[in-house]
Amino acid sequence: MSTGYFFQDLDVEKIKKIYKISSHSSDWKSAVDQVLNYSRPYFVFDNVAVYFSQNTSERLDVIFARATGRGRSKEADVAWGETIASRVVAEKKVLIEEPAEKKPSDRLLAPYLLGLPLFISKAQTGALVFVRFGGPPFEEGSLDFAQFLADQVTAIFRRKSLDDLEVELEKQRTYTSLQGDFINTISHEIRNPLGFIRGYTTTLLREDTNWDKKTQHDFLEIIDRETNNLTELIDDLLDSSRLQSGNMRFNFQPLRLDSIIRDEVSRAVVNNPGLLVRVEIAENLPLIRGDARRIAQVINNLIDNSQKYAAGTNITIKTYYADGFVIIEYNDEGPGIDQKYLPIVFSRFFRVPDTSMHIRGSGLGLSICKQIVESHGGCMDVASPPKKGLTFFIRLPLENEKTQE
Repeated sequence: MSTGYFFQDLDVEKIKKIYKISSHSSDWKSAVDQVLNYSRPYFVFDNVAVYFSQNTSERLDVIFARATGRGRSKEADVAWGETIASRVVAEKKVLIEEPAEKKPSDRLLAPYLLGLPLFISKAQTGALVFVRFGGPPFEEGSLDFAQFLADQVTAIFRRKSLDDLEVELEKQRTYTSLQGDFINTISHEIRNPLGFIRGYTTTLLREDTNWDKKTQHDFLEIIDRETNNLTELIDDLLDSSRLQSGNMRFNFQPLRLDSIIRDEVSRAVVNNPGLLVRVEIAENLPLIRGDARRIAQVINNLIDNSQKYAAGTNITIKTYYADGFVIIEYNDEGPGIDQKYLPIVFSRFFRVPDTSMHIRGSGLGLSICKQIVESHGGCMDVASPPKKGLTFFIRLPLENEKTQE
């Protein structure tokens, strides 16, 4: 091997090895790292960085950086080529910069820089920057190999972009499917109560029949129940829309979470005498900062969800303090949810296939719960271990923590 900087020092097998690394690795960071590490004996550099930019933004971010030579011991203080990277992205061409002082006392003060453009897509550009401290200069004979490396890095990022696009398309496909199911479901959910209301109202208004008081009362109860169902459906649609657009107003104040939970459970039991709910509240529970009406809505939605999908089973609501949060652990002993549906259980319009066919609902309840919790600066997760029902974990910040207003 001669100087170690020339493309001709590599045989076909080494070139094929680099190409194989760049085209077969499943992780982009690992692929970039392996390509550059493998290439360093044939193209010496001390520092290397990959800068990434969106055309819609002026910002240029470092998404990969390695110190492999003289600058490793002083990574925070040595050059990484930010300026040349910006020029490369703006001018879209290969650029070389050399230090004004060729032989300073400290070689780290004499960086030789090579920047190469990365044309990933119309919306995504970047730069690959190599740094040599104290030389040697980047020569014409080595630029072909540097361009080859830039092409491999570009290919890695193009593949990553395609993979990201595929994931996004799958999400959109799932969301479109959910929307279609939602339209069908919501059409049925609206027509159903309207059909009852119209049918029994028309029946009561018939002049050719005299209904006794008990029958009239039964008919009016049905009308009242279906009116409530329709109102709840419309409220869910409005709440979901407001949460999505960020227009829902919250009245944040210090709250005792135990009081809210007990009140909602008592109300639910009165309305559903067969409901089995056990409440476990830790002593000296700290105050949270929240909207009492919306937190109560979350608890009510979870109980309502259990009544639909886990009717007759035990419900346990535990509340305790841990890791700076007040935590609500809500569990029902129903059939749970298949693991494959857990990642989308909080999606708008999602309803568990098959089991939801004969259960009334809009598919918005859990989505609304999660968005309310997140609007409080908290988070909401779900778990469904085999034969252990369904458990929701809600973490809410304390009263003295900053909450989104």
